[in-house]
Amino acid sequence: MKTTLIKNARIANEGTIFKGDLLIKGEYIEQIDESISAKSSDVVVIDAEAKLLMPGVIDDQVHFRQPGLTHKADIASESKAAIAGGITSFIEMPNTKPQTTTVENLEEKFEIASKTSFANYSFMFGGTNNNLDEILKVDTKTVAGLKLFLGSSTGNMLVDDPEVLEKIFKSTNMIISVHCEDETTIKQNLKKDIEKYGDDIPIGRHPIIRSEEACYISSSKAIELAKKTGARLHVFHLSTGKETQLFTNKIPLKDKKITSEVCVHHLWFSDEDYEKKGTLIKWNPAIKTKTDRKKLLEALLNDRIDVIATDHAPHTLKEKQNNYTEAPSGGPLVQHALPAILEMYHQDKISIEKIVEKMCHNPAILFQIEKRGFIKEGYFADLVLIDLNNPWTVKKDNILYKCGWSPFEGTTFKSRITHTFLNGTLVYNNFKFFNTSAAKRLTFNR
Repeated sequence: MKTTLIKNARIANEGTIFKGDLLIKGEYIEQIDESISAKSSDVVVIDAEAKLLMPGVIDDQVHFRQPGLTHKADIASESKAAIAGGITSFIEMPNTKPQTTTVENLEEKFEIASKTSFANYSFMFGGTNNNLDEILKVDTKTVAGLKLFLGSSTGNMLVDDPEVLEKIFKSTNMIISVHCEDETTIKQNLKKDIEKYGDDIPIGRHPIIRSEEACYISSSKAIELAKKTGARLHVFHLSTGKETQLFTNKIPLKDKKITSEVCVHHLWFSDEDYEKKGTLIKWNPAIKTKTDRKKLLEALLNDRIDVIATDHAPHTLKEKQNNYTEAPSGGPLVQHALPAILEMYHQDKISIEKIVEKMCHNPAILFQIEKRGFIKEGYFADLVLIDLNNPWTVKKDNILYKCGWSPFEGTTFKSRITHTFLNGTLVYNNFKFFNTSAAKRLTFNR
């Protein structure tokens, strides 16, 4: 059984940072202490002096485009990029081709991931206006949860029948994760802009078309329905300060019935960036104002927002360079999400402890993921070593996404991910990949 000893690391876990050693035996963390000696010459020793050691990031919202859209991305390419970005586990979304709206299609995705994924994996099952019978077949102990689109986005899986929506909320014990934008409001706004601009709608109109009000109407309705039915609701990718008022920090996360997340792009960019970045930062929900960005960060820091995710959603550069109405929403993020949030640490906007809480601990707690998300003896050794003072610049030749571009291209990050361990195996070291078969299907304590 392979044994690895990480020496002299600054270990970030459960609200503290302390200097110590960590012993990995097989797939698991065997021991954590101030000083551990290698008891055999077979032990691989890694000197982590001055480096930060944190749990592997768990990204609860990615779109890896397989099956059916593999010209944009696939599970192998994007999970490899995720590993380079310190993300060791992902939960992938159902808007593929075919959509993941039957148990058969769900199992096909698990089969693909078991053969090709570089990172630990699970999937969301997709809800539609007419697949309640399939939803009820899903084993809640082996699948991450249910995804509902309450606003249309890539793949058009809109659930817009109020009776069906209430039946779903009443009928399942799964965590229901929702994309919240009010379709009627968006259509009305888009119609006005098409009448005014024709095919030449400026990209800066995106957060006006997919407006604060569209988000708030939908989020508040979803929360109202969850309270009425007792459903377990998780609201994806908040983009407005107004929405943060809908959530509380007065309940421990493990006891919350209604939770929320914010994505990296909504914490990093603002509507002022559309002029330079154009459709490359066209996401649904839209990136909004600096004030929204500030309020999202405030809500994250005071625990009304529970999780940081990526909503990694790649498209080809050619697709993204279409005019406003034709350019799809979404962009690649898994390789650069953690470095971007660590940059915010360098800017004194967020602490390392809070980053670990929101990107590692909380997704594990929220989805009840078994033995991951923490640095604890007996837990899977999903770990990331980071040099906080080793700058690097995002360039075409170091972008790992299949689509080959990043909204962060040209950005210099101070922090560099040097090592990623997956289930006890060193799988990544400074842009070099090793074992490709260490990944496992996520399991859940439910």
